[in-house]
Amino acid sequence: MSSNASCIFCKIIKGEIPSLKLIETKLSYSFLDIQPTAEGHILVIPKYHGAKLHNIPDEHLSDILPVMKKLTRALKLDQNNTPDGEGYNILQNNGRIAHQVVDHVHFHLIPKRNDEEGLGVGWPAQPTDFEKLGKLHEQLKKELETAAENEKL
Repeated sequence: MSSNASCIFCKIIKGEIPSLKLIETKLSYSFLDIQPTAEGHILVIPKYHGAKLHNIPDEHLSDILPVMKKLTRALKLDQNNTPDGEGYNILQNNGRIAHQVVDHVHFHLIPKRNDEEGLGVGWPAQPTDFEKLGKLHEQLKKELETAAENEKL
């Protein structure tokens, strides 16, 4: 396991800083956020120190979504399966420009029960340039093919 002695989340995992722990597995740790945007705002962190998502081993990442699912059920956010009514956001930021404050990958589970609480999102959509989008599509497919070939080696 990777750990950083000065990281607040690594200290929480080790029990050096108290937390309101909810679910702990071999690979992840969840606890109530002490600066919530809504009642039931929860953080889920891998027990592997890495600043950005691409720094975290897949096995740690694959442990997180089942933990999230259990937490949505504990918060009773699974009871309304229609597009209307209560919902929730799962938020994960990478880098300062993307609003990351703690340099340890973490996922926010944020209940959205009304317009006043929870995550507010602005989505500055850009007009579609299909030619540019098509070129990006081709470039990304080539990158993915190269990555898949390199994984086979």
